[in-house]
Amino acid sequence: MLNRLLSHDLPKSRWLAAALVLIVLGLAVAPFLFPGSKALGVAAKILVFILLVASYDLLLGYTGIVSFAHTMFFGIGAYGVAIASTRMGEGWGSVLVGLGGALVVALLLSLLIGLFSLRVKAIFYAMITLAVAAAFQTLASQLSDFTGGEDGLTFRNPEWLSPSFEPFENPLLGVTVDGKLITYYLLFVAVALLFLLLLRIVNSPFGRVLQAIRENDFRAEAIGFRTVVYRTWSNVLSALFACVAGALLALWLRYTGPATTLSFEIMLDILLIVVIGGMGTMYGAIVGSVLFVLAQNYLQDLMKLASEAVAGATHSVPVLAELISPERWLLWLGVLFVLSVYHFPSGIVGRLRLPKR
Repeated sequence: MLNRLLSHDLPKSRWLAAALVLIVLGLAVAPFLFPGSKALGVAAKILVFILLVASYDLLLGYTGIVSFAHTMFFGIGAYGVAIASTRMGEGWGSVLVGLGGALVVALLLSLLIGLFSLRVKAIFYAMITLAVAAAFQTLASQLSDFTGGEDGLTFRNPEWLSPSFEPFENPLLGVTVDGKLITYYLLFVAVALLFLLLLRIVNSPFGRVLQAIRENDFRAEAIGFRTVVYRTWSNVLSALFACVAGALLALWLRYTGPATTLSFEIMLDILLIVVIGGMGTMYGAIVGSVLFVLAQNYLQDLMKLASEAVAGATHSVPVLAELISPERWLLWLGVLFVLSVYHFPSGIVGRLRLPKR
């Protein structure tokens, strides 16, 4: 049963299987184990990034296409829900209309980009997608009457997803059941189902052809596969999943803006997570997203504790306290990334899946 659920793509490593079980269980019970708005927000961000990174890995890791326009489709999903909710008012109808419209726009744009750009060489395609993403971000910032400009859009969720909605008078296991908790589990279920769908896609005959194109596109073309068609469909599917991830983030934040979905920093984060987790391994999106988002949100706090401990323990090594100052958390995040790439060139999941010698 589990083998079929995972599309016959088992972890193939005891350590990886244990890590995945721990992550899934941790995310499933996060609201009860880690109370507090920050912890719940971090868990929700991990869920969104798992779907977002997995959708990008379909493009980069399985098809071998480098694109910098992935955050554009991420933003389209978020803006679709936000614009529909602000114009039509709160309600499930607005969410469905916004998501449906966003999916149509993402499909058409990804199809156009695929058809007009995928015939060029990889570096030129990457530059084209970068230019398109930058133009879209500028457009979103300037159309203030439609997108809210740099301030973005704040909207109200359907009643069941509103933080003020409390269906039960008494807490459940010490946690108040409200709209925020329901929204979190909506994200959890949606991401779990879509991730399993992505697993099915990459392990289907279609996914095998994508991997053949990644390894040698000339050979794949020679044996009868139209590589442009397969690459275009990979681009479209990746864009649609990223669009849904953006819509889920908008529902969680009840807000969207250029900085939250369209910034180039998010694109860099996606690339880092794919490399850390392992390209061409859907499970890498899970492991990489958890490690990166946790480091991004808690490394500074850990460094602050370590800096205070060092400062209190000794006054003879002030340089050490300066090195681990919380203001330098980005430096150490970069160091951790370099070390992970050095020790895990195929990513953490790729290393764990290596056969034992």
